[in-house]
Amino acid sequence: MREPWVVGVSGASGTPYAAAVIGGLLDAGEPVDLIVSRAARLTVLDETGRPFRDGHWAEDLAAWLDRDLTAADVRHWPAGDLAAGPSSGSYRVRGMAVVPASTAACAGVAIGLSKDLLQRAAEVNLKERRPVVMVPRETPVTRSHLEHLLALHDAGAVVLPASPGFYGAGAAASAQQLVDFVAGKVLDALGVPHTLFRRWSGQLGAARS
Repeated sequence: MREPWVVGVSGASGTPYAAAVIGGLLDAGEPVDLIVSRAARLTVLDETGRPFRDGHWAEDLAAWLDRDLTAADVRHWPAGDLAAGPSSGSYRVRGMAVVPASTAACAGVAIGLSKDLLQRAAEVNLKERRPVVMVPRETPVTRSHLEHLLALHDAGAVVLPASPGFYGAGAAASAQQLVDFVAGKVLDALGVPHTLFRRWSGQLGAARS
């Protein structure tokens, strides 16, 4: 039986993180169910110059990821489809990552708003006690933002801010290396193997030698 990972992309800046996580899951041979919020479509267009359309999602996703998806196991669900598979706990999935997670998405999931399919799917995975990783990127944060993140933590989610480490590549790290570090930490939290970054070895500078 197919048991995909659900990837939700919300409207916060940070679409390269989403692309890296999706690519990492596909590289690991994992099936992916994708939900892109309406706000995220604007962010994808702004940050990549490419549209993301329901009717042309396969070609738009291939262009966004810059990879051939012919053999990839990817399914797309429109964010407005509250009758979609991921809206129900009986729809089998392995878990979910929301990357990037806007403060609005975090708040909606934390209080059970179910504003759209992304929020509903995250709530379903929490209630089913499946892995849920929320990747907030916005900064600075207010007290209400922190309260919502704490509520998500208490509900069982992993709150994983988009905070890249530099020990793998050093101060001269490229933007892609920093993106891959965060994406790799997301995959670690999901238990999916990857080679997106070099791990700490216990020796200063060892990863860069």
